[in-house]
Amino acid sequence: MGIVTDAWGWLTTGAHWTGADGIGQRLAEHVYVSGAALLVASALALPLGLWLGHLGRGGALAVNVSNVGRAIPVFAVLALFMVSPLRNAGYVPTVVALVLFAVPPLLTNAYVGVREVDRAAVRAARGMGMTGGQVFLRVELPLSRPVVMTGIRSAAVQVVATATIAAMVGQGGLGRIITAGFATYDTAQVVAGAVLVALLALLVEGVLVGVDRLFAHDGRSIER
Repeated sequence: MGIVTDAWGWLTTGAHWTGADGIGQRLAEHVYVSGAALLVASALALPLGLWLGHLGRGGALAVNVSNVGRAIPVFAVLALFMVSPLRNAGYVPTVVALVLFAVPPLLTNAYVGVREVDRAAVRAARGMGMTGGQVFLRVELPLSRPVVMTGIRSAAVQVVATATIAAMVGQGGLGRIITAGFATYDTAQVVAGAVLVALLALLVEGVLVGVDRLFAHDGRSIER
């Protein structure tokens, strides 16, 4: 229990929360990088996945191609960027690497979510005279929400956890706390940094679960 006590002591020391290298600053950097990567990945993957799912064509190929990204280590991608002209572009290499990491679960779940919508409901909507766009917005999108949100939650948690690699190339984020602890052989600091990353990932997961439930509640209210 000694290391747990030491890590708790490190976290509860006020001096560790302030300043340019404090927890507050590192947390803001981590949220910025993670949020930017997730927003860009969502803007790229969700519309494509939903559209392909609605069409029912080409989705399997797109999903298989995107899943190749799962086999590529994010740190390897980041290392390649750091020997390219992008190395002086601030957080851009880290964000791009995280986007490539986040796209597969977002694209896969968006496509699968729409394709798994009950085809009887789709046929009934078309039989009522709905256009393709109306079927998508009123039937496919609401019914695919649980699967799509699962993909968003999965991608968000993975991005938050993986954003610690920014510290490996001298960028900010909570990973800097961990690397600084390794550099000074401060095990308590390393554990404290890991705990902060885990807590942030759990917080993001909880927020997205709440958002999902809010959408589900609104959907039931509209139905009534």
